[in-house]
Amino acid sequence: MKAISANVTGGLEVESYLKCADNSGADEIQIISVKNYKGVKSRRASAGVGDVIFCTVKKGDPKIRHEVVQAVIIRQRKEYKRANGLRVSFEDNAAILVNEKGEPRGTRIKGPVAREAIERFSTIGKISSIVV
Repeated sequence: MKAISANVTGGLEVESYLKCADNSGADEIQIISVKNYKGVKSRRASAGVGDVIFCTVKKGDPKIRHEVVQAVIIRQRKEYKRANGLRVSFEDNAAILVNEKGEPRGTRIKGPVAREAIERFSTIGKISSIVV
């Protein structure tokens, strides 16, 4: 995984619900675990913008419901600080579904995408309409 320029605060814990911002068929997902998270015993794993998470689909197309999928977080409510001193936060928590290679499963992204997610996954930037 590539490094990103911002110091992203982990604003989403395990068992958090997120909006799915692509057209892959999922509407709402729940975090199961965070990929490559190294933590302390009894501490809940947290994730931020640009992190890969394992989730289960809670609402959406019946074909994809209750399936364990990988996703990348593209927006979070918890503000984080960029290298230039700017603090960034969004209206909601959102992620998009990706395959094992990190390529998006959908073809369109609804709403803005954080620049940090595009720094790490350039294929997300190709289908996003707004980059913040």
